[in-house]
Amino acid sequence: MLDTLGAWRDPRSRPGRRRCTIFDVAEEKQQEQANEDRKAVFKIPNTALLAIAFLVVCVTPVAFGDVPYLQWLYLFPIALAVFVIRTRTTATANGLEVRTMFGRRELPWSSLKGLAITDKAKVQAVLKDETKVALPAVRTRHLPVISLVSAGRMADPSGLTDNIGKAPEKSADSGE
Repeated sequence: MLDTLGAWRDPRSRPGRRRCTIFDVAEEKQQEQANEDRKAVFKIPNTALLAIAFLVVCVTPVAFGDVPYLQWLYLFPIALAVFVIRTRTTATANGLEVRTMFGRRELPWSSLKGLAITDKAKVQAVLKDETKVALPAVRTRHLPVISLVSAGRMADPSGLTDNIGKAPEKSADSGE
């Protein structure tokens, strides 16, 4: 059916209805992601599971060898896999979530006094009552990311995030 402008129009479509394209859907998805809070997840890389799989292969001849009842040796790779999959620290706009092998703890930004760095470049959260909570898989190189996610509630000691909100200045030597 032709409309008043001479273009083909589907008779089932309503006149006020807008056609939806893949670009419209992608743009809406980007808007939704931009409106969501920032989030950073620090965890042990999943490639560590390859080493655990190799451990299973190495344990198999011993577990099923001449000595009976050594199948309990499979508990070690299973425990290591649970540790790798479960252990993580998640930083959101609300605070930190620390997940360990057997527990989970929420640390809102308001309850944190600051972050402490150990001798081995590990990071600990210091609460207002001076207790320290280890942050698994977080190292000193991750502090700028935590500063960005926390929206400045946790300062970045490296200074890398100081100029994030500012536009770069043009200099005479840059040729611009």
